[in-house]
Amino acid sequence: MKYGFGVDLGGTTVKIAYFDENGTMIAKWEILTVTADGGKQILPDIAASIQQYIAQKSIDPADIVGVGIGVPGPVNSKGVVNKCVNLGWGVFNIAEELSKLVGFPVKAGNDANVAALGEYWKGGGKGCDNMVFVTLGTGVGGGIVIEGKLLHGTHGSAAEIGHMVISREEEEVCGCGKHGCVEQFCSATGIVRLANRALAATEMDSKLRRCSPLTCKDIFDWGKAGDPLAVQILDQYYAYMGEFLGDICNVVDPEAVVLGGGVSKAGQMLLDGIRPYFDKYVFHAASGARFALASLGNDAGAYGAFKLALDAFG
Repeated sequence: MKYGFGVDLGGTTVKIAYFDENGTMIAKWEILTVTADGGKQILPDIAASIQQYIAQKSIDPADIVGVGIGVPGPVNSKGVVNKCVNLGWGVFNIAEELSKLVGFPVKAGNDANVAALGEYWKGGGKGCDNMVFVTLGTGVGGGIVIEGKLLHGTHGSAAEIGHMVISREEEEVCGCGKHGCVEQFCSATGIVRLANRALAATEMDSKLRRCSPLTCKDIFDWGKAGDPLAVQILDQYYAYMGEFLGDICNVVDPEAVVLGGGVSKAGQMLLDGIRPYFDKYVFHAASGARFALASLGNDAGAYGAFKLALDAFG
C-alpha cells in the first residue's frame, strides 16, 4: 500500500491530510499560514509539519508516493505559481521548492481546481468522467474535470468561471476590475446585493427589511417561508444561475454539476430553483447534466491535492 499527503493552503491556515492510495483519509491537521515577510516561512512550515508526522508515526519514506498542494492563485502544469497576493508570493516554482524541502515529489494546482478534483474523486461528482464544480461563497470559483483529467489551462487559470460576464449593463465594478461578472450576481454577496437593490426599488412589505445585517441565509429562509419579495429575489437569482451554468455546460457537456460553498447549504431548494432556468438556457444535447451538492466540505482541497500527487507519481 502506498501513501501520501494532500495540502490545502489557505490565507489563514494550512490543512494537511495523510491518505492511503485508495483515498482513505487517515489523519488531518492544521497549521497557521505565516504570511509575514513575503510568505517565506509557509513552505518550510508545511515541510516541517509533514516530516514531523512521518517521524511520529514511524512511516517508511519509501511508502510515500508524494505530496499534492492546492494554492490560492494560478498554477501552471509545471508547478509555477503566478502570484498569490494573499500570501505575498510572486512567480516561482512551488512544486520544485516544496519538493526540495520535504524530500518527496510534489504536484501543485490552483485551490479551487484541486477542490473540484476532490469532489470528482470522492464527493458529489464521484463516478463521473466529466464534471463541473462551482463554489458559491464570497466569490464564485470552480474547477472542471474533462475525461477524468483536471483542466489546468495554459496559464493555470482555467475555470475562472466567476469572471464570465453575464450583464454588460452592470455599472458597479467587480473585484477583478471588470463589470457584470457572474461573481457579482451569483455569489453569497451577490444575492445580498440583488436583495438590497430590490428592497430599494420597491416599498413592498417584506421580512427581509427586518434583517440587519441581511444575509444570504435570510433570503433563502424567508423565500422558503413564502415571503413575496424574497421569492422574487430568489427567482432572479435562479435565472442568473441557470444562464451561467447553461453556458458552461454548453462548452463542457458534463455528466454532473456539483455546487459547493456557503450558498449550497440551501440544499435541494437551490437545485430545484436553478433547474428550470438551466433547462431554458442549455443546448438540448447537454441538458442531461445532473445537479448535485458538494459532499466533502472543507476537506475537498486535501482530497484533491492528494489525488493530484497520486495521478502524477502513483
